[in-house]
Amino acid sequence: MMQQFYPSVPHSYSFELNKDMHFSAAHYIPADEAGKCAEMHGHTYHLNITIAGDQLNGIGFLIDFKQLKDLIHKRYDHSVLNDHPEFTETFPTTEQLAQQVHKLIQDALDRSENQPKCIQVIVRETPTSYVIYRPKGVSS
Repeated sequence: MMQQFYPSVPHSYSFELNKDMHFSAAHYIPADEAGKCAEMHGHTYHLNITIAGDQLNGIGFLIDFKQLKDLIHKRYDHSVLNDHPEFTETFPTTEQLAQQVHKLIQDALDRSENQPKCIQVIVRETPTSYVIYRPKGVSS
């Protein structure tokens, strides 16, 4: 994967971890306003996840990089995003995907002993288009 430089989130945490990853998935946006995106099509999504915290776990990690990759790949890789239950009430736009990736990761972090926070999720849908999701109130 080509190294990318993404916007950073100002915060006062002692540690910051960034993980780049990618997965392939199909989706469609069933709305007239979506134009060509109303038809089923696929992307290789590139993600950058930012985790921050003050405490490391028992082996010295904020979170294991492999755990982050597994959370995303096992759920989304080579799937149709529209088929996932988190997209039954909304369309799987890049914005919604970024928010759902954040929720998936933060739910896992909330179960960890050191309680780090996911402060930013970037989802790149194409080489020229990406979305940043930053939950309110976690960058302190």
